[in-house]
Amino acid sequence: MRVIAGKYRSRILRSLRGASLRPTSDRLRETLFDILGASVQGSFFVDAYAGTGAVGIEALSRGAAEVTFIENHPPAATLIRRNLESLGVQSGVMILAMDALRGFEQLAHRRFGERWQADFVFLDPPYAAEEEHARALDYLGESRLLALGGRIVVEHRRDFELPTRLAQIERVRVVEQGDSALSFYRLARAA
Repeated sequence: MRVIAGKYRSRILRSLRGASLRPTSDRLRETLFDILGASVQGSFFVDAYAGTGAVGIEALSRGAAEVTFIENHPPAATLIRRNLESLGVQSGVMILAMDALRGFEQLAHRRFGERWQADFVFLDPPYAAEEEHARALDYLGESRLLALGGRIVVEHRRDFELPTRLAQIERVRVVEQGDSALSFYRLARAA
């Protein structure tokens, strides 16, 4: 696994042995960031269910101002810290070693400098944990964590259908690649 582009381009990232993590593939990460484009520059990015931290590290590499990694599995949270150390990243990052919903609650009460909302929230719960997708989207649909114009991106199994609208958010795009898919959400427009 490697960083695709930007400041840390081609740098290798470590993963855990075994099947405890399913890192987002290099190809799917490249597709994601091709879609997000220059809007990542200067953004506040949340990588939830972060695993190896590859998505958040890619955001940092492409110029995100701050990235928060939320990871409940202690060995994975340690791995994220090691991957950041191997790149020499010492600022602009925060690792929350906790459940995603607790992490969102903590972020919702925190300020990013003068701002307190995230531009991007990337969700990658374990594919088999379908209830985690629903819990996270429900929370984000009701919270004010997402900035106006911000986006939520959910990685999921291609054959797993996510809701098109929840409270304040609506799905605006789905991109399928192999057995995986990315669903893009934004704040819903007023009716």
